Amino acid sequence: MRRVIPITEQFQHFVEDLKGSFWGDLYTQTRQFWKQALELESTRLRDRYMHCQAYERNAQRNDYRNGFYERSFQTRLGDLRLRIARTRSKVFLPALVRLFQRRADEVMVLIREAFLRGLSTRQVGRVVASIGIGELSAQTVSRLTRSLDTMVHAFHHQRLQDEWAYLFLDGVSLRVRRFTARKRVQMLVAYGVRRNGTRQLLAFLRSSGESQAAWEGLLQDLQRRGLEGQNLRLIITDGCPGLAAAIHTIYPHVAHQRCWVHKMRNILERVRRRDYGAVKNDAQAIYLSDNRRGAEAAARTFCQHWKDLYPAIVEKLQQDLPELLAFYDFPPHLWRKLRTTNVIERCFVEVRRRTRPMVCFVNLASMERIIYAIFHRFNRQWTSHTLRQFTQAA
Repeated sequence: MRRVIPITEQFQHFVEDLKGSFWGDLYTQTRQFWKQALELESTRLRDRYMHCQAYERNAQRNDYRNGFYERSFQTRLGDLRLRIARTRSKVFLPALVRLFQRRADEVMVLIREAFLRGLSTRQVGRVVASIGIGELSAQTVSRLTRSLDTMVHAFHHQRLQDEWAYLFLDGVSLRVRRFTARKRVQMLVAYGVRRNGTRQLLAFLRSSGESQAAWEGLLQDLQRRGLEGQNLRLIITDGCPGLAAAIHTIYPHVAHQRCWVHKMRNILERVRRRDYGAVKNDAQAIYLSDNRRGAEAAARTFCQHWKDLYPAIVEKLQQDLPELLAFYDFPPHLWRKLRTTNVIERCFVEVRRRTRPMVCFVNLASMERIIYAIFHRFNRQWTSHTLRQFTQAA
């Protein structure tokens, strides 16, 4: 009968140490081999370019040797520090180095995602160094993230299908460093929803404010890219006067809904503390009514009750009422989604969370990269997640 020899803990440690020693030596020797091979290849390329060996006189000489310079490369074998041959006008980097470089694909994605998740350029360099790739400077990280510029350009010029039924428009304010001081920059954003509940952030535009001209620029861009508005049923906004005027210019035949959250905020910030609760209840009764007729009756009650104490609020409510009640022309299960800009405000929460650690953008290009990256992530997530209320309507 064959006897089974028990494996002791000491023997297991011996085997593990042997494996570690073997593979560690092999790894070190492999790195050393490639280091020598790449440095020799660099020297060979220079000699071939010079048409002569070192210290050799030759009538065909077209340049002069200029020694070597050292440079580190992050590769799949770890950090390789190579002596690269050079002349007075040229350096000779072996083509094989690019095959070994690790920073090209998966590490590039890691750097970009870490940066877009809220880490500063310095913190990204430390994260990369912690996984054994070698520490990257803040300038290197910034240079690598510039690859997003082509994606930003493609996003701004992407063709749109004229299939959007609901358009939410709003703006978010961000700080950017300018030549003299920090300044506020407004980012105007368009969020589209199809009838079947699929959604997408369609566009963003940098501007100095929310004037009519600025919003017309965003809407004209949407129209130029294909959103002509033939299937557009409702545009929901925060109530900005310049935006309302721009809608009447670019999409004059589309209904306009003003956001009730913004309207309530405007009403309540102008009332006395003792009247706050009563005014709030009376105003909420308008948009919580079961139908348009009930909402109009609740609005008349509000105006009758508060016209003496707050005439300016009442006058403004009466003026805005048609655009505040536009959502009643749609199916009841859509009312909650259509009477506010909450869907786009949730995106702005992520924008503020991501940009808060940065305090202030270094330049306008970096701001657009971050906004694009956040919106692109949302659009990818939404490909498989529809808005349930709109799905029911479809």
